[in-house]
Amino acid sequence: MAWLLLALAIATEVLATSALKLSSGFTHHGWTIVVAAGYITSFVLLSQALKLQLEMGTAYAVWSGAGTAAIAIIGALFMGETITPLKIGGILLIIGGVVVLNLAGGH
Repeated sequence: MAWLLLALAIATEVLATSALKLSSGFTHHGWTIVVAAGYITSFVLLSQALKLQLEMGTAYAVWSGAGTAAIAIIGALFMGETITPLKIGGILLIIGGVVVLNLAGGH
């Protein structure tokens, strides 16, 4: 259950960050509400996942790393941002780091 909550926390954080770009500096009120609600929901879900069983370092690494990788990919696919081999390498390093943290975590 903790991992499901963490996955939902990542999804809402990615939604909020995507909406942050669409809010145009908080001038579009609808997207601004999505940003605020998304970040609040994400933090609540992350805190519940931590409360259940996940180690803080591992959970935060997965949350921030997966969110960062997802936003880089979304930016490239849907928001016209550039993707270079160096960026792809960085995303792969983030994913690799998260995997190592999960393998090294105590269970």
